[in-house]
Amino acid sequence: MALGAEAAYRANGGALAVDREFYRKVADGDRELVDSFEIPIRSGRAWKVPAGHLCRLVTVDGPQVGDLNIWNANDPRERMWAARTRQLQAAHVTTFDRLWSNLPFLRPLATITDDTLADYGRDGDGGRVHDLLGTRCDPYVNRMLSGVDFDFHCHSNLVRAVLPHGLTEFDVHDVLNVFQCTGLNEEDRYFMNPCPARPGDHFEFFAETDLLCALSTCPGGDLSVPLWGPDARDPLDTCHPIGVEVHRPAPALLTGWQQPRRAAYGGLHGLTLPRWPRG
Repeated sequence: MALGAEAAYRANGGALAVDREFYRKVADGDRELVDSFEIPIRSGRAWKVPAGHLCRLVTVDGPQVGDLNIWNANDPRERMWAARTRQLQAAHVTTFDRLWSNLPFLRPLATITDDTLADYGRDGDGGRVHDLLGTRCDPYVNRMLSGVDFDFHCHSNLVRAVLPHGLTEFDVHDVLNVFQCTGLNEEDRYFMNPCPARPGDHFEFFAETDLLCALSTCPGGDLSVPLWGPDARDPLDTCHPIGVEVHRPAPALLTGWQQPRRAAYGGLHGLTLPRWPRG
């Protein structure tokens, strides 16, 4: 199916359809807080979210961009696939969009249930929030462009965060830039605008399977300070922590819900040759 036909496919109840009533009830219903913590500035942390639970990311005391990675906690070979999520959902995601996993799994790992920036829309430059266009800042590009080593880029923060869970730098992948405002300019080049989040804004998702999540509080803070060029300076004063909350919905709210199954494709890729009738 061509990707241009997806809107009609969703409307007809196909594989991309989302039961909005179910997720709305889960988001608005009774819940129990089972874990909460803050990720300090310019650092990272990994944590688990059990299947059927909600995870909320909160801008605690000011605007702050967060770089999010997600894995299947039981098999980290399955992880969020930013590129396919862009195609199946949008380049900037919000409530009722889903975060899809890589091949050969190809299923929703999480469904977004609440987003206080959902009405932000498009700014004067065409920027939108919760970005899947760009990826994490990393020390390799920093070294290439500046000649300086800096060990607190989002890539490094995520690497340190997942080491206690048995993962390595090779498991860190393209991110969802939560609270980040970005777009493409007239030259089709990526741009970043200051984060529009206010204290108390949040982004929440429902775990479709047991998840391992990791988040970096970006060293660029709210991205209001130029990071490159003659006006660049250390944006330390624009950095804020991000709060994380894990909630268990009331069991009755999950009646009828099932974890998504992995992709139905057999996976042979045509390696078994067909048997043609003899002429």
